[in-house]
Amino acid sequence: MRATYTACVGIDDEISHLKTMAGINTAVTAVGTAAGAGAIATGFVKANKDQLIEKLEMERLKKIEESGVNSGTQNPSVESVLAAADSYFKENASVEEIETEIDKLTKQSKNLGNWRTGLLAANTATNIAGAAIAGTNKVDAELDEQIKNCVATVDKLRASIIQAQLEGLDVSEANAIADACDDYATVDTSKINKRATGAMASSIVGAATGLAGTVVSGVANTDKTRDDNTDFGKQREKNLNTAANALSIGATAASVTATVFNATQIAAIKKVAAVSEKCTGVLK
Repeated sequence: MRATYTACVGIDDEISHLKTMAGINTAVTAVGTAAGAGAIATGFVKANKDQLIEKLEMERLKKIEESGVNSGTQNPSVESVLAAADSYFKENASVEEIETEIDKLTKQSKNLGNWRTGLLAANTATNIAGAAIAGTNKVDAELDEQIKNCVATVDKLRASIIQAQLEGLDVSEANAIADACDDYATVDTSKINKRATGAMASSIVGAATGLAGTVVSGVANTDKTRDDNTDFGKQREKNLNTAANALSIGATAASVTATVFNATQIAAIKKVAAVSEKCTGVLK
């Protein structure tokens, strides 16, 4: 019984720590998922704003061109001059309204771009943290060996119980310990480690994708990129924003996968914890 206590009593503390860290990592990657989802939503709202800006800019150009239609008229009548003047002021008032709307939408687009970059940075940070936690939240060789030793010691205890019964000794306490601890023989710690590996790999992918998205989103939203009104510049800005949105989706998908792995790791740990809690409870 003393040998069983020595072999089995410390396992529960280790398993409890794994369960706690898996819970923390699930929360961390869930926050990353939320940040990534926010980046996706923000990116698509920004894309809609940019489309409106593009349409308004085309409309403004059209109205400016139309405002000079009658400027080349020769020997105009008083009526035509008055009509042209009235048209000019009306057209320019309309252009001013369009410019005001463009300025408003541009500010909104700029703010949304900054939000997307910040949310992608947050997603990246959580994925980095998630990868670090998942990489260490495993049943190491020492704990695995301790569980095997516990199983072997319980087997010896069973043999001792049979011998003690033949000698007429009280074996009730020994039986209680053996019954509580022999379920360690059915424990599969590999499932815990497989899910940790899956969570770590997903978080690494998410961190790399999120970092790329953060950089691309930041470049797309710089004044240098936004102020380049050449055809090449406009297309480059559009391509950068499209890439940033696509990377947001990729980073978020990786965070979702990592969260699922962490949640299933908790389930696997709980199965082992049920055994360790029962065993330790009897030993203490």
